[in-house]
Amino acid sequence: MLSPKIYQFLVGVFASMGSVLFGYDLGVIAEVIASETFVSFFNKPTPTQTGIVVSFFTGGAFCGAGLAGPCGDKLGRRWTIVIGCIIYLIGGAFQTGAANISYLMAGRWLAGLGVGFLVMIIPLYQAEIAHPSIRGTITALQQFMLGIGAFVAGWVSYGTYVGIKDSTAQWRVPLAIQLIPAIVLGALIFLFPESPRWLMDNGKPEEGLKTLARLHSNGDVNDPWVQAEFDQIQASITHEHENEAKSYLELFTDRSCFRRLLIACALQASVQMTGVSAIQYYSVKIYGQIGIDGANALKYQAINNIIGLLGEGACVVFIDRLGRRRPLISGNLFNMVCFLVACILIAQFPPGVANNKAASWGFIICTWAYNFSFSATCGPLSWIIPAEIFDTKTRSKGVSIATMVSFAFNTMIGQITDVAMTNLGYRYYFLFIICNFTNALFFYLLLPETKNLPLEEMNYLFTNAPYLVAFTDKKTYNAGYADELERRALEIQEKGQVVEHIN
Repeated sequence: MLSPKIYQFLVGVFASMGSVLFGYDLGVIAEVIASETFVSFFNKPTPTQTGIVVSFFTGGAFCGAGLAGPCGDKLGRRWTIVIGCIIYLIGGAFQTGAANISYLMAGRWLAGLGVGFLVMIIPLYQAEIAHPSIRGTITALQQFMLGIGAFVAGWVSYGTYVGIKDSTAQWRVPLAIQLIPAIVLGALIFLFPESPRWLMDNGKPEEGLKTLARLHSNGDVNDPWVQAEFDQIQASITHEHENEAKSYLELFTDRSCFRRLLIACALQASVQMTGVSAIQYYSVKIYGQIGIDGANALKYQAINNIIGLLGEGACVVFIDRLGRRRPLISGNLFNMVCFLVACILIAQFPPGVANNKAASWGFIICTWAYNFSFSATCGPLSWIIPAEIFDTKTRSKGVSIATMVSFAFNTMIGQITDVAMTNLGYRYYFLFIICNFTNALFFYLLLPETKNLPLEEMNYLFTNAPYLVAFTDKKTYNAGYADELERRALEIQEKGQVVEHIN
């Protein structure tokens, strides 16, 4: 039989197929809007129309993330995933068969709506099934599988861009491929367990206990650790029902809840302000700023996706050893340096004026270095931290709002980047240089470390930790829930041995 942690990991990998859809859509749209057949078929769409095609996807995702919150609480995590897949499939069909630009925009919005459901609920589901010692690894799969989607999109895009010249298949084929993962995920998700915390929160403690045992002890409901965790979750849920948020409004009026919401929303906004979406959506135009043509730009972006995948893989391996604070702070600072160097290269060697191959390669390497840094730190942590800092009663609501903030900022960047690069050129990068620095400063001052803490300890942490955590000792606001869980498990095990000895 599989060890429990490997089983949890595999469940997390399968659930992350929803993230493949997100990554694929983010990666494929750069090739779609740059394709000659796309431009001719839709009668040379204006920059505003192109911006709408790009940003409608994240606009739909904004709405989907908002709807997924109450849906996740009411119907459960698995049914929310199924609903997201169905909506996504409808949107993908509209895009693939688009007869005019309006059909394409509608398809983008519907696909985004489905993705909003998925990327909101999946890291939450992963966090709720995972052992505390591997929770970061499992929730980091969200970004890793997003990278898989971007990797596939990059090479499919490059192949269709250079291999299909005289047919709308140049952009329809890449759009059609996105349907495959949604079909697999929606069809098979019920083979995997529901969140035990959702089951226990919704009056199904026996089923929740069986699911905990399935996840952590190969089905043995008498396992001491499972019994101890069951008791801890039950006690936490009872407290939450009596004292915690029962509506979205209480997320803003309760001090501890609002603090967590502020951090989650700031984190999701900060990720978009690192500049990642601008690079993903407009890679052809960005590379063009340094004099690199469309086909080569897509090739370099496809290589960039491989590098990003390596970064995401590094995060999956190391995040539960390194924690959350240090990678997030150092990642933002490194991102700042990469954008600063790229900005200087474009300013000093403008395309059409200076034909400097060394400068072009310097720009490409900076883009690759930035992508590795982002993929190993900021990207995965933007899903890990929000999924783990809320308690059971507020988790779906809080993650929903934070994900909506992410898509709101993503939509804004997608809409303004084309116009900003046209009018400002390299000066547009000043925005991302400044924001990466302020991101690092914000999280250095305000983000407490959550590595290896049980989800049930987050209430204590965000109630008792000072707002400015940069100069404080973590031990002073650690409730010791992890040690308590092990103590209870040992106690239950010893009682079982005594009973067995008496019998």
